[in-house]
Amino acid sequence: MRRTSLEKVVLLQKNPANIRNLCILAHVDHGKTTLADCLVASNGIISSRLAGKLRYLDSREDEQIRGITMKSSAISLHYGHGDQEYLLNLIDSPGHVDFSSEVSTAVRLCDGAIVVVDAVEGVCPQTQAVLRQAWLENIRPVLVINKIDRLIVELKLSSQEAYAHLKKILEQVNAVMGSLFTSKVLEERAEKEEEKEEKDGEPSIGGQVYDWSAGLEEVDDSHLYFSPDQGNVVFASAIDGWGFSIQQFASIYSPRMGIKTAVLLKTLWGDFYLNTKAKKIMKGAQVKGKKTLFVQLVLDNIWSLYDAVVTRRDKEKVEKVVTSLGVKVMARDLRHSDPKVLLSAICSQWLPVSQAVLSMVCEKLPSPLDITAERVEKLMKVGARQFDSLPKDTQELKTAFLQCSSEEDAPLIIFVSKMFAVETKALPQHRQRPLTQEEICERRELARQRHADRMAADQTAAQSQSESPSQDGQPAALCTAKMESLTLRESRPEEEEPTETFVAFARVYSGKVKKGQKVFVLGPKYDPARGLSTLPEGCRAADVVPEVPHLSCCSTENLYLLMGRELEELEDVPAGNVLGIGGLEDCVLKSATLSSAPACPPFTPLNFEATPIVRVAIEPTHPSDMPKLVRGMRLLNQADPCAEVLIQETGEHVLVTAGEVHLQRCLDDLRDRFAKVEISVSKPIIPFRETVIRPPKLDMVNEELGRQHKVAIIHQVKDEASQGRSSDTLHVDAGGLVTITTPNRLATVCVRAVPLPEEVTRLLESSAEVIRTLEQVNMSLREGKNLDISLGTVEAIGGLKAQLESLLLGRKWRNAVERIWAFGPRRCGPNILLNGDEAYRRPSVWQCLGRGDAAGEAAGQTAALRDFDNSIISGFQLAALSGPMCEEPLMGVCFSVERWDMQSAAPPQHQDSLEEDSPSREASDSRVEGSSATGSREEGAEGGRNQAGRRQEAGPADCYGPVSGQLIAAMKEACRHAFQAQPQRLMAAMYTCDIMATAEVLGRVYGVLGKREGRVLHEEMKEGTDMFIIQAVLPVAESFGFADEIRKRTSGLASPQLVFSHWEVIGSDPNWVPTTEEEYLHFGEKADSANQALKYMNAVRRRKGLYVEEKIVEHGEKQRTLSKNK
Repeated sequence: MRRTSLEKVVLLQKNPANIRNLCILAHVDHGKTTLADCLVASNGIISSRLAGKLRYLDSREDEQIRGITMKSSAISLHYGHGDQEYLLNLIDSPGHVDFSSEVSTAVRLCDGAIVVVDAVEGVCPQTQAVLRQAWLENIRPVLVINKIDRLIVELKLSSQEAYAHLKKILEQVNAVMGSLFTSKVLEERAEKEEEKEEKDGEPSIGGQVYDWSAGLEEVDDSHLYFSPDQGNVVFASAIDGWGFSIQQFASIYSPRMGIKTAVLLKTLWGDFYLNTKAKKIMKGAQVKGKKTLFVQLVLDNIWSLYDAVVTRRDKEKVEKVVTSLGVKVMARDLRHSDPKVLLSAICSQWLPVSQAVLSMVCEKLPSPLDITAERVEKLMKVGARQFDSLPKDTQELKTAFLQCSSEEDAPLIIFVSKMFAVETKALPQHRQRPLTQEEICERRELARQRHADRMAADQTAAQSQSESPSQDGQPAALCTAKMESLTLRESRPEEEEPTETFVAFARVYSGKVKKGQKVFVLGPKYDPARGLSTLPEGCRAADVVPEVPHLSCCSTENLYLLMGRELEELEDVPAGNVLGIGGLEDCVLKSATLSSAPACPPFTPLNFEATPIVRVAIEPTHPSDMPKLVRGMRLLNQADPCAEVLIQETGEHVLVTAGEVHLQRCLDDLRDRFAKVEISVSKPIIPFRETVIRPPKLDMVNEELGRQHKVAIIHQVKDEASQGRSSDTLHVDAGGLVTITTPNRLATVCVRAVPLPEEVTRLLESSAEVIRTLEQVNMSLREGKNLDISLGTVEAIGGLKAQLESLLLGRKWRNAVERIWAFGPRRCGPNILLNGDEAYRRPSVWQCLGRGDAAGEAAGQTAALRDFDNSIISGFQLAALSGPMCEEPLMGVCFSVERWDMQSAAPPQHQDSLEEDSPSREASDSRVEGSSATGSREEGAEGGRNQAGRRQEAGPADCYGPVSGQLIAAMKEACRHAFQAQPQRLMAAMYTCDIMATAEVLGRVYGVLGKREGRVLHEEMKEGTDMFIIQAVLPVAESFGFADEIRKRTSGLASPQLVFSHWEVIGSDPNWVPTTEEEYLHFGEKADSANQALKYMNAVRRRKGLYVEEKIVEHGEKQRTLSKNK
């Protein structure tokens, strides 16, 4: 097929009914890019012979070397199906788990997806992940079962066995879809039940048994599943260039057999066989031991072709096959030594994979006009707000979405899913274009003129030289040449132009975007209600716009058609198309919503499957290159949807990535593209958490504690150590209650640390956004602002409170939820500060749930706050941010303030002297305030605002004075000592590890996992194959080099997929010493066996420059000086 012209593509863009926006999703190495090559070759962009070898959409060098896709790439294809012409905007996405963020950016812009599954490996972990991502974005998938040639060549299955195997794969995929569908139906039903309860005022179920299956029977799920007879499944071998749907074979066999095509479509897949005597298609092939129609009419033909061409290489049979199929094969293909070349030549004409896949795409995937109302509402939700609660103008935009109109009056709505970097010289405006005949003649004349001038100058120079030699004895012509080169060098600009330009990867949902058009850029926190109230009616981006939070303006400088490795310049792009937009790098960081209407809400954030967890510190090899590195890291942060760049408190520049492969790609980009300087990279910074647990019941030799005799000497040493902690201002009792007094003796705080239940910790960690919103609401109430809280936000906060109440049960946690003082660290973490002081009744953190007159009540509650309340919170936040073990954040710890006594700042008799000395006191106060602010940088801004709001109410007490600073420090120390009074443990970040391996290398996989502190959770064998699927958990700290080691040990037969899962407590105590006779006998006096927790703790302390208790010299008396051995 000839390559489609740009004019033709522009024409096709104007008909949204015939546009298909689709992406290819699959597990790593299941054949996405090879399939994309076959589809690209159908448009004549690459040769069909190179399809699968070129990997056209893998344009990066490291993608070609590693053989995996690392970024989403788009290309526009033209396809004629019947009498209609279609424009297909195809996006190829990565399958490696480290780059799952790229899948999210692709899925958001599409209406449909091709899910590719390997016929041998079947449904893999990443297949489930991409199906879930497609489901969450409400896009329709179709299925391609790829690599069927492996069933013939590698597994040597018969056609009957292959049919059973393919049926199982189809069941596996449909099982994943069914589980997603079931969970959705049950969620919707639960919501309806809640609404019904609220309306009726009483529970609808009462004491009856809840039937979870009810509601599933009524819902239509016929559209949900993949089935060849529905036309949404293609069987293919992309590397050999063939693929088919049963529709193709139905149309082939219908005239030959005299059976209607509709009948064949229903019976070609399933338990049907052909009764040759009765000449009828009958059911029950399996029971009667007959070949099914699919095996007899489809698979047997493919198997016999492979047998003739690949296995036996029977030339006579090949010639018969070629003649019967009516295909033309070149003589050089018949003579080729590689049988796959001949096979590809035959199959690509008989059953071209591009035709099968593209026909299915055109028939089964929706156009931009078919976008569902449910998907539109999901995209337009602002935060926790429901669609119905949005302003009227915003709700009216739903019609624009559904109409997908490109009229002049239609509002422009664009979503940018990511920014990607392109070399400036690769942009269309900088590309060299072919010269016209007139330009060639003009250049020829100029060259002749220049040559004639040079010859005349040389002749003149030669004459002058013969008359008088130059000053330095050099020829004058040489001097002239040097002067010319110097002039040229000086004329060059000193500042080098940026070599990388950012292009936005976007889709137009409504309206028509034009080159140079001014649009609004809506940040993720933009509120359309606030924007509409601030901006004048009918306001446009081209007007002078008043300042609105999270709203800015920019112009679309360039519009591009994305063609894989190339870009083509466009003047305008109508609705329903995927495009590239230039000139947004200063306005858009990673993703954004662009619109001509300020009523448009920002789209919901992208769903990222992988969490960035791998951290490294980066610095330039030459310190003078630091500005270049900072600029390069800023560009990298913009170019990668998942990478995070931050500066730690220590001043280190830290890069956070999703995994090892992702980290390597980011470092290569930084070194070669963005910073272009030599960089030094630290060892990965492993994150840990610190926690406390309940006192253990068993010792290190699994003996029950409390029954053994303590080893006197060691016990005595421990007692001395614990006594050493008590002083005149600090007291720790046997129950773990810490009493601390500030140095000025004005405040006393009693704090106790208690471990939180595991479920509560998980809930707090997952609800960080809700807690952050709750904190912002409470701050507004304390400042006396009347904040309009959306119903969705109130529901989310109420749901969190209800869940906490259901989890914190028992005598110890009575009224604990109502007594919550703060969450931490950073006011939204998985630790709680409880108010256990009976004498102090402070306003509840849940006050926004039951407020009446907001302003009056808020003022009354603010007065109820005791002076220095925020100092206690700040001290807790500092303690929660860096624990005593190795300065890592705390997790799952509850600090209960049992008592808090405050005395007046100064006795009355000294009041005059204090007033006289006020200037010096104020100076010292400001110094303390400055040091306090430096110490509590994390929450200083918030605390400052709270205290500023209450400064007038505080009366004689000065919230910014030394009392405040001393109370913060005392509270922090109290929390740290209370933490140390309980059994302390480290928490390690854990990966879930999915490994596919053959039986012969299973032992080696277990060996590598065991060596790296891994734990196998589950192992099962895939039916019909010799592959095992192993599910394990592995500490992030032990994961570096894990994938390479597994591949080396198993000769490439096993490959792991690592995804961050959870935090897990390390069982061993890092400060453990033997305290019982049994432990003393078992571990010895020094107890120097490997302690994993101590190893991790010391590594973190060493990296942070903290004191590490370790012996450098083991046996000092054995050392000797070298001078004695002379």
